[in-house]
Amino acid sequence: MPVIYLTVGTAGAALDQLNFPYGIAYDPAKNGIYVADTDNSRIMYFSVGVRNGTIVAGNNTAGITSTQLNKPNGVYFDSISNSIIIANTAGRNVVRWSIGASNWTLVAGAFGGVAGTASNRFAYPSDVILDPMNNLYVADSSNHRIQFFFDGQTNGSTIAGFTGVNGSNASSFDFPSVVALDSQLNLYVCDLYNHRIQKFLRY
Repeated sequence: MPVIYLTVGTAGAALDQLNFPYGIAYDPAKNGIYVADTDNSRIMYFSVGVRNGTIVAGNNTAGITSTQLNKPNGVYFDSISNSIIIANTAGRNVVRWSIGASNWTLVAGAFGGVAGTASNRFAYPSDVILDPMNNLYVADSSNHRIQFFFDGQTNGSTIAGFTGVNGSNASSFDFPSVVALDSQLNLYVCDLYNHRIQKFLRY
């Protein structure tokens, strides 16, 4: 039977409301979920069966300081470090926010919302995921590419798509928005405006 976490259809910034929720990640140890509450520029945590959530990242105000988020979209829970990796979309970066901390640390991209097409920049990072080796995959939507970062590296490489070029053939994207890995580390990409899911063999 479905469990409704929140009042459906009512946008807001109260602890039992969301405003354009986008990404979601499950914490198996706590049996709860983290939600990227995009238009409230925050990440919420909800325990199963509890309507009121807890703000675990951001402060309800969009901004570019390390205590703020700016329209986060994707969120990934890293159980090893007890932190969440956030595609801080309008901040044009990917950040790590340890559970219980009051600020983030930069993982990839730039401080201050600076967009770009270089290997260490994003135009519109919309989703993130880690593989078992702690390497990072980022859907850089407006650059029409997937960026791969080895653990601890700030310069990435394009492993799918072509920087700044949209297309509909098998090797290109038109706004890739969500990424996922299977147990063999094959990559799946939601190719939004091409209305398809693309699969790429392990990088």
